[in-house]
Amino acid sequence: MLLWTEMFLLRGKPSGSDPQQIFVLLWRVSASQFQFRTSQGQFLTCSGLGCSVSATAGSSTTSETFEIERSNERVHIKTNTGAYLQGTIGGQLTADFPGKPGWDDNAATFQMIIVSNNLHGDYQLANGYGHKEAKRVLKKHRNSFIRIDDFNFLYRQGINTVRIPVGWWIAYDPDPPAPFIGGSLEALDNAFSWAQAYNIRCIIDLHAAPGSQNGVEHSASRDGFTNWPNPDYISQTLHVIDFLASRYGRHPALLGIELLNEPSEAAVPLDILVSYYKQGYQTVRKYSPSAYVIICQRIGNADPMELYQANIGSHNLVIDLHYYNLFDAFFVNMSSADNIQFIYKSREAQLQSLNSANGPLVFIGEWVNEWNVTSGSQTEYQDFGKAQLEVYDTASFGWAYWTLKNDRKHWDFEWNIRNNYLQLGKSAKTQNFKSLILLGLACTFSHLHQIS
Repeated sequence: MLLWTEMFLLRGKPSGSDPQQIFVLLWRVSASQFQFRTSQGQFLTCSGLGCSVSATAGSSTTSETFEIERSNERVHIKTNTGAYLQGTIGGQLTADFPGKPGWDDNAATFQMIIVSNNLHGDYQLANGYGHKEAKRVLKKHRNSFIRIDDFNFLYRQGINTVRIPVGWWIAYDPDPPAPFIGGSLEALDNAFSWAQAYNIRCIIDLHAAPGSQNGVEHSASRDGFTNWPNPDYISQTLHVIDFLASRYGRHPALLGIELLNEPSEAAVPLDILVSYYKQGYQTVRKYSPSAYVIICQRIGNADPMELYQANIGSHNLVIDLHYYNLFDAFFVNMSSADNIQFIYKSREAQLQSLNSANGPLVFIGEWVNEWNVTSGSQTEYQDFGKAQLEVYDTASFGWAYWTLKNDRKHWDFEWNIRNNYLQLGKSAKTQNFKSLILLGLACTFSHLHQIS
């Protein structure tokens, strides 16, 4: 089953020529139909019998849709007119192969080599399984992954808040745009009910914006591109915030709404992001004068101070920072002691500076008790967790662990607690906190989510 892949097409070698490679991203339309997007963002297009394939289309329509016939790693590619593509001696693809090609070496038989298949998000799950099977898979997941017993567990640990990631299609439930599957709104409603039963508060985190704000699978990116920063997508995102704020703005369990998770520093200009944050802040304020509005730092080489200087909102504004000793070459060769010292020296110093700044509150919205140390002992993990808890407890708005449950044990908060790798009672949690301190867990209720 092809969900989404990056691939090379190695064309069949015409007489007297060498094979050539074409690198494309697959957009799955149906079980056998695909569109091909280049790494520069254009789509392969070919219209009419005998047409030549070019990478000039800025959007995908019928002329950009091809049918793939597959035999192991060999494929035929057919246009919507029924003509098969073949390679020419000049290195061009044309829709004029005579008849139906066999699977021997010929100009219309291509070898498919999967180079990368690293997107496994909501879009790929729903699009790859197809609507009926995806609906079954997601219904089973939503009914079993997070239950009321988990809120009981959190309550017993002294956790007072959960951060709940949602995708933009929740605003269109129960019939969201294809390929997304309905049911996430009911899951969020359940979370609010269970949270209220245990006096736990909820942060709704818009984790996936239309068009993708960072090109990563957890933002439901279709193919790794970041297309969010355009007026249509931003307007649609504000509609989602309006929907969430109008539905939950007066709910007693609501603590805050996070306007956007992890926008990309490389692909989302600061002025566009700040403008969106200002509009999102005002949208939430239409329905709640007191809910916290949370704005997330851009991921990449962004300075959180850029948001302190943006004058986004007047009160109950929070900046979300994500602290991982991962995803950066800086951490690759660090020892356990190095990692722990980095928490106490670098992270603590930054938090002290931001806490004392005249502006939004500080929220460590994601962190995890994991690192690049390959042979860390339980004691070393405990010390690493202790350091993070002590430092992140000083954030003026608190912290949220990523995530409550995960198939990788150190990312799984419940596993860490039950196996004594995280020891909440031995952290600064035993002190008297300011009223704004938040101890939270990131829980995936609305969509399957790989590690961010």
